[in-house]
Amino acid sequence: MTLHHQIEGEGDRVVVLSGSLGSSLALWDLQAPALAERFRVLRYDHPGHGRSLLSDDRTIEALAAQLLELLDDLGFARVSFCGLSLGGAVGMRAALDAPERIEKLVLCSTSARFATPEFWDRRAAAVRSGGVEAIADEVLDRWFTPGFPDVRRYRDMLVSTPAEGYARCCEAVRDWDVRGALGAVQAPTMAIAGADDSSTPPDELKAIAAEIPSARLTVLDGRHLVNVEQADAFNEALLAHLES
Repeated sequence: MTLHHQIEGEGDRVVVLSGSLGSSLALWDLQAPALAERFRVLRYDHPGHGRSLLSDDRTIEALAAQLLELLDDLGFARVSFCGLSLGGAVGMRAALDAPERIEKLVLCSTSARFATPEFWDRRAAAVRSGGVEAIADEVLDRWFTPGFPDVRRYRDMLVSTPAEGYARCCEAVRDWDVRGALGAVQAPTMAIAGADDSSTPPDELKAIAAEIPSARLTVLDGRHLVNVEQADAFNEALLAHLES
């Protein structure tokens, strides 16, 4: 079992929380307690993030396979899944590759195709050269609207990410493209966008929701980490979908 993880709650149904590039499972500190009142909550660190070991995996397919292996090890045959950004891509891939494993799907601040390959090559090179600190200001500006009061906490989480773990996940995101394939997703799906998110604008979540049968789109105020900036509204939407 290679992915560091944490389990909370005692519910019969399992909800998996999967975070963004440059985050740890602490990204979900504002969601886990609310969910744990009704569900068993599994949150985990991507490879080379938080306390998960670095791996050679550099594709979303491989990251999704690692998640499914973790679920096997834990004996979780079927789960609901909430993923943000990179985590949303992992969720889409898992829902396509193992549809019988995903009960409900929530896709937050994510995309069927992130930026351009050149952007991710530059980002990976910058991090390998100067560490995650080299891109921290740019990332935080995308994560939060001006005046967000708790930036230091999330900056510390971001810059603590090992450079090579961040860079390899950049390479996974670089090659990610499921445009035109999402019609095969079977799980009831909700997409959540931040209204002021320049990394994955609402139109990208709208495109995902339009492609997945019967998917719904919710737009909340905030930027990329909308689960942090709008935790109460996010939790309300998340719980409503999981319990529908």
